[in-house]
Amino acid sequence: MDGARGDERGTTERVLTLLGLLRQRQAWTGPELADRLRVTSRTVRRDVERLRALGYPVLAGRGVGGGYRLGPGQDLPPLLLDDEEAIATAVSLLAGAGGAVAGDTALRALTKLDRVLPTRLRHEVRALSGSVEFFGGGRTPVDSEVLMTLARACRDEVEAGFDYPSGSGVRRRRVEPYRLVASDRRWYLLAYDLDRDDWRSFRVDRMTEASARTWRFRPRTAPDAAAYVQEGVASRVYPHRASFLVHASADTVRAQIPASAAVVRPRGSGLCEVLSGAGSLDFVLMHVLLLGHDFEVLDPPELASRCRVLAERLLSAGARSSPC
Repeated sequence: MDGARGDERGTTERVLTLLGLLRQRQAWTGPELADRLRVTSRTVRRDVERLRALGYPVLAGRGVGGGYRLGPGQDLPPLLLDDEEAIATAVSLLAGAGGAVAGDTALRALTKLDRVLPTRLRHEVRALSGSVEFFGGGRTPVDSEVLMTLARACRDEVEAGFDYPSGSGVRRRRVEPYRLVASDRRWYLLAYDLDRDDWRSFRVDRMTEASARTWRFRPRTAPDAAAYVQEGVASRVYPHRASFLVHASADTVRAQIPASAAVVRPRGSGLCEVLSGAGSLDFVLMHVLLLGHDFEVLDPPELASRCRVLAERLLSAGARSSPC
């Protein structure tokens, strides 16, 4: 086993050396490369075929002036990444691209990765990047194979299936996948649930036995993926929801509230709407109160009267308290 690994490592190093030689000058003859690599001309031909299989444009000439050279694209040669390495790299970059700090850097790196990958890998990575949206940067580790399975299904417009927990246990779900969405904590899939006949979002880390099917579907008119998932995470999953008009800019309030805790929408100069949910309306109300801005209750109407009750209780408590 160790000998086999050593041979494989030696072949890889030799192929990399061959690539470096081809980049050093315009053309090499077979015997020249064999001499530099200390192998036979037959081995050189095999290594050239290995480079071609990876997507490198190695051209071979015939006759006295013939030899090997890199064709067009030699300034940006494909990377020596196998499928799993390319996918893992893309997933990491995509997760970083959704973050506020490393977003621009990750996007630049992802663009460079796309430019230098071999064609066979570029298609797969683009399938992932074209099927992902953000309202934060996904951080919960998930299986990259599951992400790629779902991304391919989004790209190819084929049905997908996976086991998913519900109140009655784990059930098989059949969906028409639309987009993968990364939040500030997790990865989600926005899809049309064929059994419930409606749009749903699913946490990717809760999926098991994910697979793409061969049945194609015609895409439906879909909601905005990132906005739909964010609203679901921030409010729709809770028994109580409320919206407020806050007297502060959307950028200011977004800096105070995690993206998974509330949806913040601009509402003119110096105003924004905050939509959130919780187990009780009092909790949502106190969360908005602690932002430190003036606000008005938009919905539900009964929350306005609850504000007055709580305000009277606070005033009463203040009146009874002894000054320090």
